[in-house]
Amino acid sequence: MKFNHAVMFTKHIIQEDEEPLPEDELPEHLRPQPKLNFDPSNIGDPEELLKMSKKGRTLMMFVQVKEELSPERAEEVTKLWQGSLFNNHIQAERRAIFMFKDGSQAWDAKDFLVEQQELQECSMENKVHHGRHTPEGKKELKEAEARKNPKANKSKKKKKKEEL
Repeated sequence: MKFNHAVMFTKHIIQEDEEPLPEDELPEHLRPQPKLNFDPSNIGDPEELLKMSKKGRTLMMFVQVKEELSPERAEEVTKLWQGSLFNNHIQAERRAIFMFKDGSQAWDAKDFLVEQQELQECSMENKVHHGRHTPEGKKELKEAEARKNPKANKSKKKKKKEEL
């Protein structure tokens, strides 16, 4: 048996005379990396770049519901979220962790989850995203709006100074 052109997949060996598997059927670690159109002069949104780099890769998101929910209600809520994501064509396996076969879908799921009343926080790629209905989430939302619209903030500051 020749091993110079053989590739081992778990316990099965594909030999020279067999056809290779299509890219989408290869184990994830053997799939080619997605092609990124990276333009260093236009860095833009770092989360968008991270999202593009996770296209086709498995990614896990850790979800924490609010502490005041009973274990039964927490189970019910996470089941509902999984169904909602599935209805939006986002495949996610539910535990206290959502696992996405296509990591780029995790950002769409994050956008959905942070809007849910019962969510305390979710984290992925070492970044915590607080639910919009938590004090931390409200603060993050204000800060994000301030970064997006700095002119509006300057006019608000001027109005405050004029009032004083």
